[in-house]
Amino acid sequence: MNRKLTNKLKVYLEVGDRRTFAAALDWPGWCRVGRDEAGALQALFEYGPRYARVLRPARLGFQPPNDVSAFVVVDHLKGNATTDFGAPDMAPAGDAQPLDDAELHRLQAILKACWRAFDAAVELAEGKTLRTGPRGGGRTLAGVAEHVLGAEKGYLSQLGGKVSQSESLERTRQAILKTLKASARGEIAPYGPRGGKRWSPRYFVRREAWHVLDHIWEIEDRMKGPNE
Repeated sequence: MNRKLTNKLKVYLEVGDRRTFAAALDWPGWCRVGRDEAGALQALFEYGPRYARVLRPARLGFQPPNDVSAFVVVDHLKGNATTDFGAPDMAPAGDAQPLDDAELHRLQAILKACWRAFDAAVELAEGKTLRTGPRGGGRTLAGVAEHVLGAEKGYLSQLGGKVSQSESLERTRQAILKTLKASARGEIAPYGPRGGKRWSPRYFVRREAWHVLDHIWEIEDRMKGPNE
């Protein structure tokens, strides 16, 4: 797919009863939520520069749009309870397509860029106080890091891989890359031993990148400044 042929960005919407997600079809992880379609698209546009900063070291050529009109909505997906809870949960049809080596390499590069940005955000926030919500809620920095690691292990199992619950973050990420490659090459059955359908490699990267980025931006937004 030649992304240089157009300055338009393909977006799909996941529409729940109370929340709508807008996600860039070709740029996994760039996905934001709003109360409705217009709000979700506006949020996606506003986070474009932040997504670009995460991907810049990977040199994948991503350029954020100059206006929300650059988005072209190519699909509407019916959301579910998870959508309304606050997480995207539906896979666009194209995520079932096979991956060639070039696209696999690109998706791995996006994942690695997200991981590096998460590690940097955690390091920057060490020793700082994170703002709490209006009722004092919100995870500690250690709690966020633990939650992200736990989610990565859960997501890995959805792809067809497995690590122990005590496994380190680095070893979990290594297992993710290995399993992702095996899945892309058709070495993992599409259904698990109990009959559950596994995530496709494309959808795995989409969901994992979104989750990591969501918590990077949470950490950044909750860090208190020097005068607070």
